[in-house]
Amino acid sequence: MKSERPFPKVNITSKAARSLKNGHPWVYGDEIVSSSGEIADGAIVDCFEGSSWQGAGFYNPHSKITVRIISRNSNDVFDSGFWYRRILYAVKYRMTVMPGDDFLCCRIIHGEADQMPGLTCDRYGDIAVTQITSLGLELNKKVIYDALMKVFEEIGQPLKGIYERNELALREKEGLDLYKGWYGGKDFPCITEITENGIKYSVDIENGQKTGFFLDQKYNRSSAARIAKGKNVLDCFTHTGSFGLNCALGGASHVTSVDISSQAIEMARENAVRNGLDKKIDYVCEDVFDMLTKMAEKKDHTYDYIILDPPAFTKSRQTVDSAGRGYKEINLKAMKLLPRGGYLATCSCSHFMTDELFRKMLSSAARDASVSLRQIEARTQAPDHPILWNVPETDYLKFYIFQVV
Repeated sequence: MKSERPFPKVNITSKAARSLKNGHPWVYGDEIVSSSGEIADGAIVDCFEGSSWQGAGFYNPHSKITVRIISRNSNDVFDSGFWYRRILYAVKYRMTVMPGDDFLCCRIIHGEADQMPGLTCDRYGDIAVTQITSLGLELNKKVIYDALMKVFEEIGQPLKGIYERNELALREKEGLDLYKGWYGGKDFPCITEITENGIKYSVDIENGQKTGFFLDQKYNRSSAARIAKGKNVLDCFTHTGSFGLNCALGGASHVTSVDISSQAIEMARENAVRNGLDKKIDYVCEDVFDMLTKMAEKKDHTYDYIILDPPAFTKSRQTVDSAGRGYKEINLKAMKLLPRGGYLATCSCSHFMTDELFRKMLSSAARDASVSLRQIEARTQAPDHPILWNVPETDYLKFYIFQVV
């Protein structure tokens, strides 16, 4: 390591040092033993265990995650070139794992998985949509956004603008304001069109969920569609209709798509019309739990393929048990509603509902339904949302397809 560094120092516990050595980029407030004088909020600090340098990261004493490590290379200089290289590396990775048209609509930066903790960037054609949940990145966003625009210009796919979706409540824990809008005073329409798996969607980057669309299920949707031919499909928690649309395009005899949000149903219906699939899909605005309960009471076995894509039922360890009961309820009812030999696609997008817990829940539901599950596929999020094995928070999506026998 260079003998002289310009950054303030914080001394961390041996436990925190072990975590950093193992590749996890967070240091919690109670893991900081001492610091060298007054440190500005959002400043870069060097982390030491004793005299041993452990890494450099953004410091924010107002956050439970007090230091977010951005480098464990002591030769790094955190200038515009550093951020350019980080973004170029992230973009080239997506060009490899999301080739061709898939690269036109994908996640470009996935926070910790791209060594940019607290930054999400999704691409919708010539628009980038960002979310920042780290004070340090907020203070450095101009140089980061400039690098993002430069990289896309150099690969011959220039972006016309960056839309910021910084209204996440998580920002308040970092002491950050909530806002959304076009970066740099630009003003473009907030409705854009994308194509995924051959299906066109209208995406509202201003008001849609997350950054406008759930990109992580891209290849799971095509997997679900591969077995849909000739089947009567019930698509639960349809949101903008994506699983149902994929199944309809894949040859399903009919699809019924359900969501509690009338706004989501209307957008899903518009997407069906946009793709000429509206004759094959019915849309129902209803609570999925209530609908499945009514169907169970009637012993309605109309559907031979049920898809469950619920929102995250838990966002903390404290609510995992209650979330597990919710997941079990819908999966148990779906298993009972399916005829023998029917098909079930089911998933969870919560990191706290681990794969082990999710599998246990499915096994319990199958026992209670007196059925067996014949696994067809076990999948996770698309590779533009990469999983770092030493950062378990990046591993969140579980997706299974079964035949119920």
